[in-house]
Amino acid sequence: MARIEVRDIELEKCHSFASLTDAMYNSGGFTAKKLGQAVQILEEMVKAGSTIFLSFPADIISTGLRGVIRDLVKRKIVSAIVTTCGTIDHDLARSYRKYYHGDFLMDDAELRKKGVNRLGNILIPDASYGKIIEKKMMPFLMRLYREGKKRIAPYELLDELGSIIKSEESILHWAHRNAIPVFVPGITDGSVGSQLWSFWESHRDFTIDVLKEEHAISDIVFTAKSTGALMIGGGISKHHTIWWNQFRGGLDYVVYLTTAVEYDGSLSGAPVREAISWGKVKARARHVTVEGDATITLPVIVASLFERLQH
Repeated sequence: MARIEVRDIELEKCHSFASLTDAMYNSGGFTAKKLGQAVQILEEMVKAGSTIFLSFPADIISTGLRGVIRDLVKRKIVSAIVTTCGTIDHDLARSYRKYYHGDFLMDDAELRKKGVNRLGNILIPDASYGKIIEKKMMPFLMRLYREGKKRIAPYELLDELGSIIKSEESILHWAHRNAIPVFVPGITDGSVGSQLWSFWESHRDFTIDVLKEEHAISDIVFTAKSTGALMIGGGISKHHTIWWNQFRGGLDYVVYLTTAVEYDGSLSGAPVREAISWGKVKARARHVTVEGDATITLPVIVASLFERLQH
Protein backbone atom coordinates (compact mmCIF):
# COMPACT_ATOMS: atom_id res chain seq x y z
CA MET A 1 0.00 0.00 0.00
CA ALA A 2 1.40 3.34 -1.07
CA ARG A 3 2.13 5.84 1.66
CA ILE A 4 0.39 9.16 1.11
CA GLU A 5 1.32 11.93 3.48
CA VAL A 6 -1.40 13.57 5.58
CA ARG A 7 -1.36 17.29 4.83
CA ASP A 8 -2.70 20.12 6.95
CA ILE A 9 -5.55 22.19 5.55
CA GLU A 10 -4.20 25.70 5.00
CA LEU A 11 -7.26 27.89 4.65
CA GLU A 12 -5.32 30.89 3.42
CA LYS A 13 -4.52 28.87 0.30
CA CYS A 14 -8.13 27.80 -0.28
CA HIS A 15 -9.54 30.45 -2.59
CA SER A 16 -12.27 28.35 -4.18
CA PHE A 17 -14.53 25.40 -3.45
CA ALA A 18 -12.33 23.20 -5.62
CA SER A 19 -9.18 24.11 -3.70
CA LEU A 20 -10.99 23.56 -0.41
CA THR A 21 -12.25 20.07 -1.33
CA ASP A 22 -8.77 19.19 -2.65
CA ALA A 23 -7.34 20.26 0.71
CA MET A 24 -10.00 18.22 2.51
CA TYR A 25 -9.01 15.15 0.48
CA ASN A 26 -5.32 15.71 1.18
CA SER A 27 -6.05 16.02 4.91
CA GLY A 28 -6.52 12.26 4.99
CA GLY A 29 -9.38 12.11 7.47
CA PHE A 30 -12.13 11.51 8.18
CA THR A 31 -15.31 12.36 6.29
CA ALA A 32 -13.48 15.37 4.85
CA LYS A 33 -11.40 13.03 2.70
CA LYS A 34 -14.55 11.25 1.53
CA LEU A 35 -16.09 14.55 0.49
CA GLY A 36 -12.97 15.28 -1.56
CA GLN A 37 -13.22 11.81 -3.11
CA ALA A 38 -16.85 12.47 -4.02
CA VAL A 39 -15.85 15.49 -6.10
CA GLN A 40 -13.11 13.50 -7.87
CA ILE A 41 -15.46 10.61 -8.70
CA LEU A 42 -18.19 12.92 -9.99
CA GLU A 43 -15.66 14.70 -12.20
CA GLU A 44 -14.47 11.35 -13.53
CA MET A 45 -17.95 10.11 -14.38
CA VAL A 46 -18.84 13.36 -16.15
CA LYS A 47 -15.64 13.44 -18.20
CA ALA A 48 -16.03 9.73 -19.03
CA GLY A 49 -19.36 10.55 -20.68
CA SER A 50 -21.22 8.21 -18.36
CA THR A 51 -24.98 8.08 -18.16
CA ILE A 52 -25.55 9.64 -14.75
CA PHE A 53 -28.49 8.90 -12.50
CA LEU A 54 -29.42 11.43 -9.82
CA SER A 55 -31.57 10.03 -7.02
CA PHE A 56 -32.89 11.83 -3.96
CA PRO A 57 -35.87 12.00 -1.55
CA ALA A 58 -38.45 14.76 -1.55
CA ASP A 59 -37.65 16.49 1.74
CA ILE A 60 -34.60 18.34 0.44
CA ILE A 61 -36.72 20.00 -2.28
CA SER A 62 -38.60 21.86 0.44
CA THR A 63 -35.30 23.60 1.24
CA GLY A 64 -32.94 25.79 -0.74
CA LEU A 65 -31.09 22.64 -1.81
CA ARG A 66 -33.68 22.56 -4.60
CA GLY A 67 -31.50 25.15 -6.33
CA VAL A 68 -28.46 22.86 -6.31
CA ILE A 69 -30.49 19.98 -7.77
CA ARG A 70 -31.94 22.34 -10.36
CA ASP A 71 -28.49 23.52 -11.44
CA LEU A 72 -27.34 19.93 -11.99
CA VAL A 73 -30.32 19.51 -14.32
CA LYS A 74 -29.96 22.95 -15.93
CA ARG A 75 -26.30 22.30 -16.76
CA LYS A 76 -27.12 18.81 -18.09
CA ILE A 77 -24.73 17.17 -15.65
CA VAL A 78 -27.20 14.33 -15.06
CA SER A 79 -28.95 12.06 -17.55
CA ALA A 80 -31.95 10.89 -15.53
CA ILE A 81 -33.63 11.57 -12.19
CA VAL A 82 -35.13 8.97 -9.86
CA THR A 83 -37.08 10.48 -6.99
CA THR A 84 -40.30 10.39 -4.97
CA CYS A 85 -43.72 11.95 -5.49
CA GLY A 86 -43.07 14.56 -2.82
CA THR A 87 -40.36 16.05 -5.04
CA ILE A 88 -43.02 16.81 -7.63
CA ASP A 89 -45.27 18.22 -4.89
CA HIS A 90 -42.62 20.61 -3.58
CA ASP A 91 -41.25 21.64 -6.97
CA LEU A 92 -44.72 22.38 -8.32
CA ALA A 93 -45.92 24.13 -5.16
CA ARG A 94 -42.80 26.29 -4.79
CA SER A 95 -43.10 27.37 -8.42
CA TYR A 96 -46.25 29.27 -7.39
CA ARG A 97 -46.16 29.71 -3.61
CA LYS A 98 -43.62 30.31 -0.83
CA TYR A 99 -42.29 28.11 1.99
CA TYR A 100 -40.93 29.64 5.19
CA HIS A 101 -38.27 29.25 7.90
CA GLY A 102 -39.35 27.47 11.07
CA ASP A 103 -37.77 25.51 13.91
CA PHE A 104 -37.54 21.85 14.86
CA LEU A 105 -39.00 22.59 18.32
CA MET A 106 -42.15 24.49 17.36
CA ASP A 107 -45.53 23.54 18.82
CA ASP A 108 -47.03 21.25 16.20
CA ALA A 109 -50.55 21.37 17.62
CA GLU A 110 -50.51 25.17 17.39
CA LEU A 111 -49.17 25.01 13.84
CA ARG A 112 -52.07 22.74 12.84
CA LYS A 113 -54.57 25.20 14.28
CA LYS A 114 -53.02 27.86 12.03
CA GLY A 115 -53.09 25.64 8.94
CA VAL A 116 -49.32 25.27 8.78
CA ASN A 117 -47.41 22.04 8.12
CA ARG A 118 -43.91 21.53 9.55
CA LEU A 119 -41.27 19.64 7.58
CA GLY A 120 -38.29 19.60 9.93
CA ASN A 121 -37.58 23.30 10.35
CA ILE A 122 -39.42 24.32 7.18
CA LEU A 123 -42.97 25.70 7.43
CA ILE A 124 -45.46 25.03 4.65
CA PRO A 125 -48.89 26.71 4.85
CA ASP A 126 -51.83 24.69 3.55
CA ALA A 127 -52.26 27.30 0.81
CA SER A 128 -48.69 26.64 -0.31
CA TYR A 129 -49.12 22.89 -0.64
CA GLY A 130 -52.29 20.84 -1.16
CA LYS A 131 -54.47 23.73 -2.27
CA ILE A 132 -52.13 25.07 -4.95
CA ILE A 133 -51.27 21.55 -6.14
CA GLU A 134 -54.95 20.74 -6.64
CA LYS A 135 -55.51 24.08 -8.37
CA LYS A 136 -52.74 23.36 -10.88
CA MET A 137 -53.11 19.60 -11.32
CA MET A 138 -56.82 19.22 -12.07
CA PRO A 139 -56.91 21.54 -15.13
CA PHE A 140 -53.62 20.03 -16.29
CA LEU A 141 -54.98 16.47 -16.09
CA MET A 142 -58.20 17.48 -17.83
CA ARG A 143 -56.17 19.02 -20.66
CA LEU A 144 -54.22 15.80 -21.13
CA TYR A 145 -57.43 13.80 -21.08
CA ARG A 146 -59.13 15.96 -23.70
CA GLU A 147 -56.03 15.69 -25.89
CA GLY A 148 -56.47 11.93 -25.85
CA LYS A 149 -53.51 11.26 -23.55
CA LYS A 150 -55.43 8.80 -21.41
CA ARG A 151 -52.65 6.25 -20.93
CA ILE A 152 -49.42 7.85 -19.84
CA ALA A 153 -46.26 6.83 -18.00
CA PRO A 154 -45.21 8.87 -14.95
CA TYR A 155 -42.09 10.25 -16.70
CA GLU A 156 -44.23 11.36 -19.66
CA LEU A 157 -46.73 13.02 -17.34
CA LEU A 158 -43.94 14.87 -15.54
CA ASP A 159 -42.42 16.02 -18.81
CA GLU A 160 -45.82 17.44 -19.76
CA LEU A 161 -46.06 19.09 -16.35
CA GLY A 162 -42.60 20.60 -16.76
CA SER A 163 -43.70 22.12 -20.06
CA ILE A 164 -46.35 24.26 -18.35
CA ILE A 165 -44.22 25.40 -15.40
CA LYS A 166 -42.68 28.67 -16.52
CA SER A 167 -40.61 29.33 -13.40
CA GLU A 168 -36.91 28.86 -14.13
CA GLU A 169 -36.47 27.94 -10.46
CA SER A 170 -38.26 24.67 -11.15
CA ILE A 171 -36.50 21.33 -11.53
CA LEU A 172 -39.30 20.01 -13.76
CA HIS A 173 -39.05 23.09 -15.96
CA TRP A 174 -35.38 22.40 -16.72
CA ALA A 175 -35.86 18.66 -16.96
CA HIS A 176 -38.39 19.29 -19.73
CA ARG A 177 -36.19 21.84 -21.52
CA ASN A 178 -33.17 19.52 -21.43
CA ALA A 179 -35.08 16.29 -22.14
CA ILE A 180 -33.99 14.71 -18.85
CA PRO A 181 -36.54 12.10 -17.75
CA VAL A 182 -37.85 12.23 -14.19
CA PHE A 183 -38.80 8.78 -12.88
CA VAL A 184 -41.03 8.42 -9.83
CA PRO A 185 -41.64 4.74 -9.04
CA GLY A 186 -43.90 5.67 -6.10
CA ILE A 187 -46.01 8.14 -8.07
CA THR A 188 -49.14 7.82 -5.89
CA ASP A 189 -47.31 8.53 -2.61
CA GLY A 190 -47.87 12.26 -2.38
CA SER A 191 -50.21 15.16 -3.09
CA VAL A 192 -49.73 14.94 -6.86
CA GLY A 193 -50.43 11.22 -6.60
CA SER A 194 -53.64 11.94 -4.70
CA GLN A 195 -54.70 14.26 -7.52
CA LEU A 196 -54.09 11.45 -10.00
CA TRP A 197 -56.30 9.15 -7.93
CA SER A 198 -58.99 11.80 -7.56
CA PHE A 199 -59.04 12.43 -11.30
CA TRP A 200 -59.21 8.68 -11.99
CA GLU A 201 -62.27 8.38 -9.73
CA SER A 202 -64.29 10.30 -12.31
CA HIS A 203 -62.29 9.28 -15.42
CA ARG A 204 -61.82 5.53 -15.11
CA ASP A 205 -60.26 5.20 -18.56
CA PHE A 206 -57.32 7.38 -17.46
CA THR A 207 -54.33 5.14 -16.73
CA ILE A 208 -50.87 5.73 -15.27
CA ASP A 209 -48.65 3.18 -17.04
CA VAL A 210 -45.94 2.32 -14.51
CA LEU A 211 -44.58 -0.59 -16.57
CA LYS A 212 -43.94 1.71 -19.53
CA GLU A 213 -41.84 3.77 -17.13
CA GLU A 214 -39.82 0.70 -16.18
CA HIS A 215 -39.23 0.00 -19.86
CA ALA A 216 -37.92 3.55 -20.35
CA ILE A 217 -35.45 3.09 -17.48
CA SER A 218 -34.33 -0.26 -18.90
CA ASP A 219 -33.65 1.38 -22.27
CA ILE A 220 -31.36 3.92 -20.61
CA VAL A 221 -29.51 1.26 -18.63
CA PHE A 222 -29.03 -1.21 -21.48
CA THR A 223 -27.82 1.38 -24.01
CA ALA A 224 -25.34 3.15 -21.69
CA LYS A 225 -21.63 2.60 -22.29
CA SER A 226 -21.07 3.23 -18.58
CA THR A 227 -23.28 4.40 -15.74
CA GLY A 228 -22.76 6.51 -12.67
CA ALA A 229 -24.98 7.68 -9.84
CA LEU A 230 -25.14 10.55 -7.41
CA MET A 231 -27.50 9.23 -4.75
CA ILE A 232 -28.73 11.43 -1.93
CA GLY A 233 -30.43 9.53 0.88
CA GLY A 234 -31.99 6.12 0.46
CA GLY A 235 -35.42 4.62 0.10
CA ILE A 236 -37.13 3.80 -3.17
CA SER A 237 -35.11 6.38 -5.15
CA LYS A 238 -31.78 4.81 -4.24
CA HIS A 239 -33.05 1.26 -4.62
CA HIS A 240 -34.61 1.83 -8.04
CA THR A 241 -31.33 3.30 -9.27
CA ILE A 242 -29.14 0.43 -8.13
CA TRP A 243 -31.78 -2.20 -8.90
CA TRP A 244 -31.92 -1.41 -12.60
CA ASN A 245 -28.16 -1.05 -12.92
CA GLN A 246 -27.61 -4.62 -11.72
CA PHE A 247 -28.97 -5.82 -15.08
CA ARG A 248 -25.98 -4.30 -16.87
CA GLY A 249 -23.48 -5.68 -14.37
CA GLY A 250 -23.62 -2.78 -11.94
CA LEU A 251 -22.77 0.91 -11.73
CA ASP A 252 -19.29 2.06 -12.75
CA TYR A 253 -19.23 5.17 -10.53
CA VAL A 254 -21.15 5.96 -7.35
CA VAL A 255 -21.29 8.86 -4.90
CA TYR A 256 -23.68 8.28 -2.02
CA LEU A 257 -24.61 10.89 0.61
CA THR A 258 -26.39 9.61 3.72
CA THR A 259 -27.09 10.28 7.38
CA ALA A 260 -28.45 6.77 8.08
CA VAL A 261 -26.63 4.11 10.07
CA GLU A 262 -25.62 0.72 8.70
CA TYR A 263 -26.27 -1.48 11.71
CA ASP A 264 -30.09 -1.65 11.36
CA GLY A 265 -29.86 -3.24 7.92
CA SER A 266 -31.77 -0.45 6.17
CA LEU A 267 -31.16 0.39 2.53
CA SER A 268 -30.64 4.04 3.47
CA GLY A 269 -27.82 3.06 5.83
CA ALA A 270 -26.26 0.52 3.49
CA PRO A 271 -22.92 1.83 2.19
CA VAL A 272 -22.14 1.46 -1.51
CA ARG A 273 -19.87 -1.51 -0.87
CA GLU A 274 -22.88 -3.58 0.24
CA ALA A 275 -24.44 -3.12 -3.20
CA ILE A 276 -21.35 -4.80 -4.72
CA SER A 277 -22.46 -8.09 -3.14
CA TRP A 278 -25.75 -7.82 -5.06
CA GLY A 279 -24.11 -6.99 -8.38
CA LYS A 280 -25.70 -3.53 -8.33
CA VAL A 281 -22.28 -1.84 -8.24
CA LYS A 282 -19.27 -3.28 -10.03
CA ALA A 283 -16.46 -4.62 -7.86
CA ARG A 284 -14.01 -2.35 -9.68
CA ALA A 285 -16.31 0.70 -9.53
CA ARG A 286 -15.09 4.04 -8.24
CA HIS A 287 -17.31 4.70 -5.24
CA VAL A 288 -17.59 6.53 -1.95
CA THR A 289 -20.18 6.81 0.82
CA VAL A 290 -20.14 10.26 2.43
CA GLU A 291 -21.76 10.41 5.86
CA GLY A 292 -23.37 13.74 6.61
CA ASP A 293 -26.36 15.99 6.03
CA ALA A 294 -26.77 16.60 2.30
CA THR A 295 -27.90 20.18 2.93
CA ILE A 296 -24.28 20.74 4.00
CA THR A 297 -22.30 18.31 1.87
CA LEU A 298 -24.07 18.61 -1.50
CA PRO A 299 -23.60 22.37 -2.08
CA VAL A 300 -19.87 22.09 -1.37
CA ILE A 301 -19.48 19.02 -3.61
CA VAL A 302 -21.45 20.48 -6.52
CA ALA A 303 -19.84 23.93 -6.31
CA SER A 304 -16.43 22.27 -6.40
CA LEU A 305 -17.49 20.05 -9.30
CA PHE A 306 -18.69 23.01 -11.35
CA GLU A 307 -15.36 24.79 -10.80
CA ARG A 308 -13.35 21.73 -11.80
CA LEU A 309 -15.39 21.21 -14.97
CA GLN A 310 -14.66 24.77 -16.05
CA HIS A 311 -10.91 24.04 -16.26
